[in-house]
Amino acid sequence: MATPVTHHQRQVGATGCDAATFAYVLPTNAKVERVEYVSAGSTYGDGPLDLSYPLQPTNLPELCAVTIAVASSLISSYRFGVFLPAEWNDRYLAVGNGGFGGGINWMDMGAGVQYGFAVVSTDTGHNSTPTDLSWALGNSETKNDWGWRAMHGAVTLGKLLVQAYYARPVLYSYYSGCSTGGRQGLKEVQISPESFDGVLVGAAAWYTSHLNTWITKVATYNWPLDDPKHIDPELLTSLAPLIVDQCDSIDGVTDGIISLPEQCNVNYTALSCSTNSTSVCLSDAQLGTLKNVYSDYISSSGEDLYPGLTAGSEAQMYTVLNYSDSSPYGIGYQRYFLFNDPALTIADFNDTVVLIAERIDPGNATANKYDIADFRDRGGKIIMYHGMADGLVPMKGSNLYYDQVTGTMGGNVTATREFFRYFMVPGTLLLLKETPTDAPWAFGGASQAAALGNDTWSVPGFKDAQHDALLALMDWVEKDVAVESIIATTWDTPLNTSSGVLRQRPLCAYPQMALWDGTGDINDAASWSCG
Repeated sequence: MATPVTHHQRQVGATGCDAATFAYVLPTNAKVERVEYVSAGSTYGDGPLDLSYPLQPTNLPELCAVTIAVASSLISSYRFGVFLPAEWNDRYLAVGNGGFGGGINWMDMGAGVQYGFAVVSTDTGHNSTPTDLSWALGNSETKNDWGWRAMHGAVTLGKLLVQAYYARPVLYSYYSGCSTGGRQGLKEVQISPESFDGVLVGAAAWYTSHLNTWITKVATYNWPLDDPKHIDPELLTSLAPLIVDQCDSIDGVTDGIISLPEQCNVNYTALSCSTNSTSVCLSDAQLGTLKNVYSDYISSSGEDLYPGLTAGSEAQMYTVLNYSDSSPYGIGYQRYFLFNDPALTIADFNDTVVLIAERIDPGNATANKYDIADFRDRGGKIIMYHGMADGLVPMKGSNLYYDQVTGTMGGNVTATREFFRYFMVPGTLLLLKETPTDAPWAFGGASQAAALGNDTWSVPGFKDAQHDALLALMDWVEKDVAVESIIATTWDTPLNTSSGVLRQRPLCAYPQMALWDGTGDINDAASWSCG
């Protein structure tokens, strides 16, 4: 069961929800931008003005909403928002962002406040969609805000506001974020081990200097458009079920889900147009492109620069293969973050770009500190997860980070598991809000509730520590109940929880995996165990 929490009543409608309550605890470079009492059942946010998060959470509990503006340098600033619920559980939650977008993540804040958390989110210092990087052109200070400074400042100042409002300290602090949000969580652990007691990290884009240059490298495999090696996105979509057919049964269960992608040796001959007369096949040149995308990025000098995608990620490969020349996450990074030259094209890319990115690391964004003993030693816990079918942020990147932490901190996986557990999620794409194979996907991860509705939180129908990773993390931090497994859920209509449960299955902490008992219903979590 989840940790029982006490909700202390705070009469926000009567007193305290005003600028004066917060202004006196802020430093001179910060100011109160907005304070508003929100009655139960209402909505709140920045609406369409928030380019990354234009939708607002609805049916909120009674709370006080605060927005703070902070001057981070002479030429940069960031904003952050805080939800302060009338019934507070004495806990603090920071939620992350996505891509290169700027905007306060009110939707994930709305989900978090339903648990009883006081919740904070930052706009990372700008306002843009996740694929727009033009705001970074020539502005190293704004890059710093996105890279680490806005999140760190929001977490630190947010705690001051919470303590001022409730007149008592935060009991426990948590974090939840996916992709860029996963990177933000790991970065904060690395630079400020005391910020959080528990961190929930999804599909972390932690290796900024190598990941975003790898994305450009992958694009070189598939362009130009008229090259015989080019694979159209429609063909990738048609290819996906063929790969599932090849790799599905490796785990001993034929269920339409690839559970061991790294053990799948793709049969390229079966996909070749020269040996296959079906409408879905690849030329020899296209097969070469597919092999390159699966392969790790090795420099001309033999250095392993970044791991490739895994079998099963074909349905989302378009995110790195099929933009006009390269994904904005790739060429955009080189144009606006690294070289400050909007005219750069994919033809300008070579292996030296990776080395330059590693040396400069714009915004100090890369979260590649592997010795996190300070966080561990103060009792901190991390749950990290990654979708095995992720086609933008390779799952093997999370494998790499976990292995590097383990190796740096003694080389003993058992010792690492004492404070850091890693869950690989079969069949799910980036952010784990979609699955092309009806794989169980919902388990309380970042932004998952928002995919189910504007007023959704946790896992509808299963709001307990067995099915919700955030509640499981709380039990691990507060009751020392280690997280061995988390049951993931999907529904007959994946984003409609009223359509009926289709499948549930345990996710198991590495190095274990879910094993079917051989007789039970494969859609019932009780038929599976970790081993």
